[in-house]
Amino acid sequence: MFYGFVTGRARVEIISLLTISAIALGLYFFPLPGQSQTDGLKLAFEGFGHYALVTICALMIMGRGLVTTGALEPAARALTKVWRLNRQLGLLVTLLLAMFMSMMVNDTPVVVLLLPILVTLASRGGMPASRTLIPVNSAVLIGGMATTIGTSTNLLVVGIASDMGMRPMGVFHFTPIVLMAALVALPFIWLVMPRLLPDNSPTGGHQPRRFCATLRLGGSSLPAGASISALKTLLPADAEFKVPADEPLAAGGRVGVVATHEALEEAMRVLGATAAPPWLMERLRADYARTGEDLTVVEVAVAADSGLIGKRITSSGVAERYNIAFLGIHLARQTRQERVEAGADSEIAEGDILLATGALSDLQRLARAENLLMLEGSKELPRTAKAPLALAIMAGAVVPASIGLVPIAISALGGAILMFVTACVKFDRVGRALSAKVIVLVAASIAIGRIVLDSGAAEWLSQLIALGLQFLPPPACSRR
Repeated sequence: MFYGFVTGRARVEIISLLTISAIALGLYFFPLPGQSQTDGLKLAFEGFGHYALVTICALMIMGRGLVTTGALEPAARALTKVWRLNRQLGLLVTLLLAMFMSMMVNDTPVVVLLLPILVTLASRGGMPASRTLIPVNSAVLIGGMATTIGTSTNLLVVGIASDMGMRPMGVFHFTPIVLMAALVALPFIWLVMPRLLPDNSPTGGHQPRRFCATLRLGGSSLPAGASISALKTLLPADAEFKVPADEPLAAGGRVGVVATHEALEEAMRVLGATAAPPWLMERLRADYARTGEDLTVVEVAVAADSGLIGKRITSSGVAERYNIAFLGIHLARQTRQERVEAGADSEIAEGDILLATGALSDLQRLARAENLLMLEGSKELPRTAKAPLALAIMAGAVVPASIGLVPIAISALGGAILMFVTACVKFDRVGRALSAKVIVLVAASIAIGRIVLDSGAAEWLSQLIALGLQFLPPPACSRR
């Protein structure tokens, strides 16, 4: 099993399944002394029903709920502001945030949150992503080691230890030890590791797509008398606005902008604006409330035989016909200055890329009917209204377990059920929350641990190690 992992010739889940199969077949034809053939099958497959695996799956579901609701987005926005002040300070805060978040949340959602932020900051002139992603990943691993729920491997070890009769471990059982190690590791990760890593930032090549859009300003969050220059520190630096910088922005007005997808979303958030008619966005949200289907943002390319060629977004009637909304357009075969002058309501041409939002089924229907190509990288819009609820569910699952009121398996399972009941995570999207690789690997590890114990291999290995350590001084092989 370990040789298969090291060589990398087969996927982890395949090796894990082969390991479980080998144990099941081996114990069926050659059962352990005093056991029947069916006992071997039970040993091989009981990992799939082990409470440690159930806990891991429940934490994955709750982590997915935090991502889909955008519950961690405020922390991401605050992190972006710190990076704008100072890159070194931003990296330190990022490392600390990654470490402490991974103590309570599974590592994957933390990486999912921070990865696009660091890549975007690198593209805007920040520290190269090649020098920040590995340090952040190291901080996530340190935080994951600090609690029993930080990583699936911790839960697995704690579960097996309980099966062997050891005293149950609380959530923060070994946190002080890890924090002491972090006092040494974090300064190295912060100050030394980025200097050891190469700078792989591109010096040329294609730039991210920039979309022409028209922002409809809302009146709820727009400061009175605000202008683009007054909001300069809050607005994304790479967004180009088609209004005088000192002109006051009026609620209900319109502002042309050319920006990347990420910068466009940030500008809409700051200005309280929408890139599509407000009545259309309200209709899409009402449909979501009725059907429960997530709104998705996708990029669609206009093919040579598309029926949209020669039409304009505002007059084509496509948005109303397919119940979707167009947020912007990337004009092909034009310079940056020409795109700024053209605007969001230019005639659609072959090769243009439209930024559209709606239910995924409606977007697919649009692509089929109008001969559009859906590009990779579709992104679900977070259900921000449920973000406080997702955070409350996560806290309600972690806090009781951390103070010893209930086992983590019970609180995590209850939290996962609440994520489903409150629609923070949809039943049909649970496959995105659960990792088949982790599930099969944990099940195989539990089976390996059981057979090593029951067959006497663990005792044999311990005696073999003791023979090699018996001549060493006490500090090298201390005994309890």
